Formats: sequence, structure tokens, C-alpha cells
Amino acid sequence: MTSTAPKSLQGHDADDTPPSWPQRLRRFGHVPRQVTGLRDRLDPPFNQPSERLWDVLNVPPLLARRLTRWSGWGGPLLVALLAGVLRFWHLGSPKAVIFDETYYAKDAWALIHQGYEGNWPKDIDKQILADPSAVPVPSDPGYVVHPPVGKWVIGLGEQLFGFDPFGWRFMVAVLGTLSVLILCRIGRRMFRSTFLGCLAGLLMTVDGLAFVMSRTALLDSVLVFFVLGGFGCLIADRDWTRRKLAAALPVDDEGVLRPDVRVAEGLKLGWRPWRLAAGLMLGLAFATKWNGLFVLAAFALMSVLWDVGSRRTAGAVRPYRAVFRHDVLLAFVSTVVLALATYLVSWSGWLFTDKGYFRDWAQRDGKGGSFTWLPDWLRSFWHYEHAVYEFNVNLTSGHQYQSNPWSWIVLGRPVSYFYQSPAPGTDGCPSDAGEKCAREVLALGTPLLWWAACFALLYVLWRWAFRRDWRAGAIACGVAAGWVPWFIYQERTIFLFYAVVFVPFLCLAVAMMIGAIIGPAGSDERRRTIGAVGAGVLVLLIVWNFIYFWPIYTGTPIPYRDWQNRMWFDTWV
Repeated sequence: MTSTAPKSLQGHDADDTPPSWPQRLRRFGHVPRQVTGLRDRLDPPFNQPSERLWDVLNVPPLLARRLTRWSGWGGPLLVALLAGVLRFWHLGSPKAVIFDETYYAKDAWALIHQGYEGNWPKDIDKQILADPSAVPVPSDPGYVVHPPVGKWVIGLGEQLFGFDPFGWRFMVAVLGTLSVLILCRIGRRMFRSTFLGCLAGLLMTVDGLAFVMSRTALLDSVLVFFVLGGFGCLIADRDWTRRKLAAALPVDDEGVLRPDVRVAEGLKLGWRPWRLAAGLMLGLAFATKWNGLFVLAAFALMSVLWDVGSRRTAGAVRPYRAVFRHDVLLAFVSTVVLALATYLVSWSGWLFTDKGYFRDWAQRDGKGGSFTWLPDWLRSFWHYEHAVYEFNVNLTSGHQYQSNPWSWIVLGRPVSYFYQSPAPGTDGCPSDAGEKCAREVLALGTPLLWWAACFALLYVLWRWAFRRDWRAGAIACGVAAGWVPWFIYQERTIFLFYAVVFVPFLCLAVAMMIGAIIGPAGSDERRRTIGAVGAGVLVLLIVWNFIYFWPIYTGTPIPYRDWQNRMWFDTWV
């Protein structure tokens, strides 16, 4: 009897064919890329926990559905609760004016009471700590080089709880906690995963730099809050826009959404509420510190490019032309114009008191020139802004803790905000320490998190360049907006703590990398298990690293040798 099987299979079963390359790669966790429908491309669904997870945890189906539904807010709120407990723990300690609190705490107190910053006497800090009620607010105007919103925020806490360390740190801690909540929600919306969103928030919770900055009355944590708020609003606007496009596209007889060039290029989206909210938040960021202007420009451009991608996905042949016709003007007004108006309104205290620094410059020293037809208040305001700009770009006086932006990502030179050497038995130093203790507040990011972020940034850039992943591009944009502008001013006196503005985007990058380590949905159990173990070890090491450095984040007295053990590099001292 003659075999009908091919010669290559004679002597073998008919199904005993060599596995294809895709089949071989599946053994190592490779999952073929699935074709995604247009509706899911425009409005991707959120990932749901697998039924196997609920079976392992022995959770009934009804309760599992409720937990899944509640987790969208429940998970972020729990992470934010943890962040809040850590940030408010002994918030008034150390009871001292640490680092640049000497400027912002006093300026905030003056703003709250008289609408403009005062010219405080030197060496007034000790009197404020001893008896703030006995220290009058100076009526003479003070020369300040930062916009007022951050100081108004700090002053609100002082108004509520008094002119003391807890009072001037209170609102910064509130916004630092809310920033974690916002980041959880942003991550959830970007990755369509509650787990990865909460993971990003957890990483920010245990980042040392974000932690220290949210317990110190400086402007940068306030800036982070508004930057994150603006970014989150733009993410929501992107989803809102794509859902509106999806709703306008035609559906065929089989219920499948189809691209349509007329809808994609002709649909007028009008005024978009989330984009308006983003313009307000980014305006408040700019009105907190001037580097918020770079963030505003980067995010506004990114949002317009998202519109191009949305219309292209919906079927536009000329998406740039369509965006230019229907979206650019409204986008410019919603972000740039609204932000600049917000910035101007933030100076209301200076404008309406008639006593701020340079407030009467136009009447006193600016009588000549080509712009005398403008209102005096506007010319005085412009002169003040120009003077502040000149000061900021020409600030080159040396400082022992200044650093170059190239070294920030590896934590080359952190800033010491506070340091004491209490003797044994005093100021919390254990009596059996045997030597003096060290008590420090060091603005140092959690090292393992930042060093992991170096690799995560490379992964994000790869995803953006070769996979055209918009999420990776958004994260890269956030990091670049907060970091790259400082390279223009490398001769200026700048510090590592300025990097806190892009810490949330580093956390998103690490969360995205951890998601890739765990593996995509549909991977086999072995691949997911190995990935989950690896990711879990990395997260636990980062949390342990934060706990290890806790004493030098909070000013807790520890024996000097223990402090030395935490100074891993000479540049940290």
C-alpha cells in the first residue's frame, strides 16, 4: 500500500509538522499582535482582572464585579490615603525655617494680609518661630522673582493653621497628596489599567524627592500639582474627542464602525471643556513658576498633534489640514490665551493694592518712551516682569548645592534643606548613641526608582519611535518639558529639586516598563508568572529603598555612622 503523505512526512504522523516561527516564539511568551477594530482604536476599553484571579482569591462573581467597578476610584483613593499619611506624619518637624522656606513662607503671609509681598528684616526667622504673633507684616514692598499663585496657596495654609512650620507646609502637603491621586487616575486612563495607574501613584508616593518637596513650603510641589492637573485634563480631552468622532462615524450593516473621510475632516468639535480646564491649570502652573511656560507650550503642541492622530484614525486623508481648519484656533485660545489671562489675574493683589514693588514705576521712572499710550499699570507690570526675567536668566552666583541638569537623572547632587548634629540624649538623639547624631532633610529621589527610570525612559523612547505608542510619546513629552529647558541655562544657578516637576512622568515610565515586564494580556501563565515575580521584586526593592532613606527625608535623628551609611556617594554630602 502506497503512502499518500509527502516524503518529508513519511514515517511520521500527518499532524507531526515542524512548528512555525510564531509557534516557537509563543513558548517564550510572544503574543501575535491582534487586529484592533476602529472603535477600540478610538476608544480602547479598560482591562478587566481575569476570572482566574478572582477564583484564586475565592471571590464570588457578584462581589468581583462590584470590586472591579469600584476599583477605578477605590484603588487610587487608597494609594492617595497612604501618600497623605506619610506626608502629614509629623509635618511640623523640623520646627525650623528650612532652605528657601525663608522666602516663600514670609511672602505668603504678607500676601494673605496685604495683597503684596513685604520687605522682611534679616534674621527675622527666629522671632517668627518663637512668637509669630509678635512679628508685624512689613508694609514696605519686597522684590520677588516668582509669580504669586504658589505663595497664595502656601498662605492659605498659614491662614488656617497659623504662621508656623505646620501652617506653611499644610497646603503643599495637601497638593502633594492630591498629585498622587491625579497620577493614579492619569495612569489608569492612559494604560486602561487600574493596576498600572495605582502602581504609578504608589511609585510617586515612595519617591524621596516628591515626598520631601511635598513636606516643604517651596513652590515646586504646587507647580507639580497644576502641571499634572493640566496633563490629566488633556488626557481626558483626548478621550472625549475620540469618543465624539466615534459617535459621528457610520456603522455598516454588521454593526462595525467604519472610517469616513467626510466626518473625519469635516466634524467641528467646538469648545472642549477638558481643554479649557487644561488651559486654566497650565496657566496656574505658569503663575506659580515661570518654567510652567515651557510645559504649557509643550503640552499645547502635543494636544494639537493628538487631534491630528485622532482625525487620521477616523479616516482623514489630510488630517493636518482638517486640524488647522477646525481645531488650531480654538486650541490656541483654550490653552495659550486662557493661560496668559490666568497669569495676569493671578497678580490681582499687586495690581489693586498700588503698593507692590515697581507698582508706581510708570508714574515715577517710566514717563518717557514709545509706549506711554498704554495704561500705567500695564507698563509698570511689564517693567517688573522684564526685571524679573533679567534676574532669573543672569543668576550665576555660586551655591554649594547647585548642580548641572545632566546629573539630575542619576541624582548626582541632591540638596540638603536642613542639618543638625544633636548630642546623645538631646533633640531625639538616643542617649546610648555613643556619638553625635545626624539630623537631615535631604531632597534626594529614591535612588532605585530613579535608576530604574533611566532604563524606563529608554524603553519609552523605543516604544514611541518604533511602535508609535502615543502613551510613550506623552510621557516623553512630560519629561522633556520639565527637564530639557534647563539645559539652555546651564550657567545659571540651578538645583536638582527643580526636577520634581517631571517625577510623575518618570513614575509613569517605570509603570509602563513594569507592565511590559509582566507581559501583555493573553501571554501564557508561565510568562506572566515570571514577569510578575520580576516586577514585584523591583517594586519591593524601590519601597525598601524609600524606607531605608526615611530618616534623611524626615529629619529623624540617627547615629552619625548610620547617616554615613546612607551617603552612598561623596556628592551627596
